[in-house]
This record gives sequence, structure tokens and C-alpha cells, in this order.
Amino acid sequence: MNFIKGIVYNFRGLLMGMRTPGLLMLGLLRFVMVIIISMALAGSIMVWHREILNMIWTMPESGWLIYIWTALSWLLSIFLVMLSSLIAYLIAQVFFCVFIMDLMSRITEKIIKGETHGPVEKMSLLRTVFHLICQEIPRAVIPMVLMLVLMVVGLLTPLGPGVAVVSALVAGAFLAWDNTDLVPARRMNTFAVRFRYFKKNILFHLGFGICFLIPWLNILFLSFAPVGATLFFIENEDE
Repeated sequence: MNFIKGIVYNFRGLLMGMRTPGLLMLGLLRFVMVIIISMALAGSIMVWHREILNMIWTMPESGWLIYIWTALSWLLSIFLVMLSSLIAYLIAQVFFCVFIMDLMSRITEKIIKGETHGPVEKMSLLRTVFHLICQEIPRAVIPMVLMLVLMVVGLLTPLGPGVAVVSALVAGAFLAWDNTDLVPARRMNTFAVRFRYFKKNILFHLGFGICFLIPWLNILFLSFAPVGATLFFIENEDE
């Protein structure tokens, strides 16, 4: 049930973001930033996909193995394009999108509750940006980098496809937590408390994050994810 709820809240956030001018503007700004980086990475992958596959499995010289090799080369390309979106998201996060995420979360909280809460509200702009970046590193950057390394290593083993699928799901869950954690982090809850919240609602985060694994559409969901994640936290924080 929580898994389905995660998908539902992702769509609710997307729809709310589309209907609210302030959220729409910020979401589109994130969307443009991520898609530019994604297109650059995906373009490089499509140019070099044959060479990348040759690193894993050298192209056969003849026979039906060539057809299998060709099919696998394009499957690998699709998988790497999906990874490029996640990498683009991380790059955009580190530079400036984490600030936009927090602003989208604040707007959503104010729409639902009429105001926002937390010590961060009293900080200067510089301290707020520093605080947001410090929160982003343990909850998103480090887990995502580890997942990406695991995916790449998995491709080089016989269990590669299974490892890649599991790693992608875990990466999606951490991306979801990166959004649901915006309100608790703004309220200065300890990292231990926030991580327990993530573990307690792991099925929700898996459901919320699975939308981030759909090539190209994931960029749209990622752009408006803070809205749905904030809705979930606010509407369920008393449970």
C-alpha cells in the first residue's frame, strides 16, 4: 500500500506544481537545467555506446551472436541514458538546484499549512545555502555515487542485470528521501531521526522513487518531486 502511495504522491506533486505559478516556474527552471546536462551526457553515451559495450563484451566476428550483441548494445545504451539523468540531477543539485528544491518545499508547506516552521527561517541567505549543501551530501550525493559505482561494477559480473535493477531501485529510494527530507532538515531534526524516518517509510520511498527510473520522464518527475514529497511529509507527520 505504501509503495502505491509513493507513486500517487509523486503524481499529486506534479499536478500541484503544474497548477501553481510559483512552483511551475521553479520546477521548469530545474527541468531546463537537468535536461541540458542530461542531453550532453546522453549524447556522449550514444556516440560511444559501441565502445562501452566492447569494454564488457567484444563484438563477435560472425554468426547469430552479432544480433545478440547489437540488441545488448542498445539495451545498455537505454540503461546508460537512464543513469545520465540521475548523474545530471546530482550535478544540478550540487550547483544550485538544492536551493530551488527547498524553496519549492517551503511554498508547498505554506500553501498547505499557511506558514513554514524551523530555525532555518531565521538564517541569512549564505548560511541557508551552506546548510542545504551540507544536508545534501549525506542524504543524496554519497548514497547516489555509491549506487552508481555498484551499477557499473555489476555490469562486469554474471549477476550484472540483477545488481543493476536492485541498485536502480535503491538509487530511486534515496532520491525520494532527498525530497521527503527537506522539511525535517529545515526543522533541524538530527540525521539519525531523519534516517529512521526513511527506513520506517522505505516502501513509500521505493514507490516514489520508481518514477525517477523512467528515461526522460524521470527528469519531469525529479523537477517537481519536492512538492509531492512535502505533501506526504506534512499530511503524514503525525502518524
